[in-house]
Amino acid sequence: MITLYRVLLATALLGLWYLGSATGVLSPLFFGRPEKIAAQVVEWFVTGEIWPHLAVTIAETLMAFASGTIGGVLAGLWLGLSPRSLAVLDPFIKAANAMPRVILAPIFAMWFGLGMGSKVALGFTLVFFIVFFNVLQGVREVSPVVLNGTRMLGANCVQLLRHVYLPAAMSWVFSSLHISVGMAFVGAVIAEYLGSASGVGYLILQAQGVFDVDAVFAGIAVLTACALMLDAIVTIAESRLLVWQPRADIPRDS
Repeated sequence: MITLYRVLLATALLGLWYLGSATGVLSPLFFGRPEKIAAQVVEWFVTGEIWPHLAVTIAETLMAFASGTIGGVLAGLWLGLSPRSLAVLDPFIKAANAMPRVILAPIFAMWFGLGMGSKVALGFTLVFFIVFFNVLQGVREVSPVVLNGTRMLGANCVQLLRHVYLPAAMSWVFSSLHISVGMAFVGAVIAEYLGSASGVGYLILQAQGVFDVDAVFAGIAVLTACALMLDAIVTIAESRLLVWQPRADIPRDS
């Protein structure tokens, strides 16, 4: 039943968009037309024009997502288990997090060139802090009762990390990963905007240059679909790895 409601809602929104653009309430010059956007997406995939660009953007996104996640988990565990180090680095971490990371794109382009490296670097900065702060919070919220009880049973530091801190942080990690998927795409596309010769962001920029709003929306639709697929993969991994975690009852399809 839930799926039916979703389909009806999506159909209603697309129908309103179509009617608005067909009647002129929504100017097709600025809002495009759904049927032309769909036709552009189909044309890209049928002719194969988008495949090389999509491969580049997905590769950049996956590398940024993986490196940012690994770096955020390791840094969050380290500083969560080392209060003194956290106290020393805290103002620097807050300053780095407060910096608008988009302004780093030109710097990364100068450091790493206009290839894949600058795109991955920008995506890394966007993913890293999201994962880092979630892991840090997860480690700091470990119950003292659980810690003391585990220590009384003779657990050493490695066992505490494996059986207490990591499980406590995992739910926070996956919560952050759902956000990080989108941010990794954001980093890749923004960097492609500022300088590249390939990628879906490059296609969107080219369409924007000739004011082809249908192609712009088509590029956005493709990126959104890819982000949803990656988020679905994260959701599957979460359901497999966090089977021990109690979950609230939610409405299911029927």
